[in-house]
Amino acid sequence: MKLTFRPPAWLRRVPRPPGGPGLLAVPFAAPPLAADSISQVLNNTTLWIVGILAGLATLFLTLGGVRYLMASGDPAEVEKAKTALKSAAIGYALAILAPVIVTVLKSLVGG
Repeated sequence: MKLTFRPPAWLRRVPRPPGGPGLLAVPFAAPPLAADSISQVLNNTTLWIVGILAGLATLFLTLGGVRYLMASGDPAEVEKAKTALKSAAIGYALAILAPVIVTVLKSLVGG
């Protein structure tokens, strides 16, 4: 007894891309990590840094809010919560200023 795979009827009606038997053909124009210039590398790095800083700031904001809610009037816990909220504010400020800092550095370097 020979077992063969026969695709379902709906899949047999799907048009195949030209030049290949596969269902999906994904052409890659360039390697995924390719960069054309140093400026593009700096812009991509800036976007990553802004994303990481915003994520960390959101984490500190959440932790600070939870600590503040759970403090129940304990002065030491309230101070820890305030410190976390201040850290979140600094993180958001750095995330907003990161592109500005990179732009200033690029103009100083001559890029």
